[in-house]
Amino acid sequence: MTSAAPADAPAGAGSPAPAAAAFRPRLLRRGSRTSRTGSATAQRTRPLDLLGLAPFAVYVAVFLGAPAYAVITAAFQDDAGNTTLSNITTTMKDPYRHAFTVSIELSVISAVVGAVLGLALAVAVSGARRDGLVHRAVTTASGVLAYFGGLPLAFVFLATLGPQGLVTKWLDSAGYNLTQHGFVLWNMAGLVLVYLYFQIPLMLLVIFPALDGLRPQWEEAARSLGASRFQYWLRVGGPLLAPPFLGAVLLLFANAFAAYATAYALSTGSVPLVPIQIGSVMSGNVLAGQQNIGNALGLWMIVIVSVVVVAYTLLQRRTARWLR
Repeated sequence: MTSAAPADAPAGAGSPAPAAAAFRPRLLRRGSRTSRTGSATAQRTRPLDLLGLAPFAVYVAVFLGAPAYAVITAAFQDDAGNTTLSNITTTMKDPYRHAFTVSIELSVISAVVGAVLGLALAVAVSGARRDGLVHRAVTTASGVLAYFGGLPLAFVFLATLGPQGLVTKWLDSAGYNLTQHGFVLWNMAGLVLVYLYFQIPLMLLVIFPALDGLRPQWEEAARSLGASRFQYWLRVGGPLLAPPFLGAVLLLFANAFAAYATAYALSTGSVPLVPIQIGSVMSGNVLAGQQNIGNALGLWMIVIVSVVVVAYTLLQRRTARWLR
């Protein structure tokens, strides 16, 4: 007969548990060595993984870095190649200061209005099925219209709302003259209307991922606690959408601030926008000794757009925390 274990024996005596317990630290130590070895291997292979970024790095250096370096260096030089600050100080005075004021005003108005209208349309479309016809049609059209600009867009608006446009003539025959009421495509109101054509679709593309990140369970939980739909958007949905919305506004601002061809085609260069003045310098329409004024204007644009992009990146990082 097998004798029972003594009463004062440790729990589990006579069973394989002590052997397993003794063996477990060796497994953990071996696993830790394996994990350290694996991490060391990953660190060794990480530089090789970065080689895949080499073509993109070369592209950025050639098409972005080199032109930016040329603009920055030329902005601090005169025609003889001497270092000077006169170009920078000149661009801080009129008429260039007025051009920055008009460009910033146009960009802010079109960005805010486009963001609000785009968000309202995105919220309305987000209620439809993701694989439905409405959702797919809106996202596809937004992807096309967001990048429709330049001369084709200017021609479309001139043929529609220009002095001899179809809608202008139709309204004129109905007794309402747009020109007499102060509407033309080359003033602030006309340019904002034209810019909204590509600002609203771009807002849709940017804000859709943020709307998809809002979990239906959050609204259901708020409803179960007695919150109304307005209270849900005020206390939950609104604060969560605030960072991506502000980031989208910054992106729309940068998009409008750098637009050139559409405004130039509509106004033939008469609107005092910074990109149009830079284009005038590049075409040779400058006074003697002021060739580098355009580079100074380009430097200020680089500074403004860089600040906007950095702020947009910070907001996107904050948004990514709850979009995962």
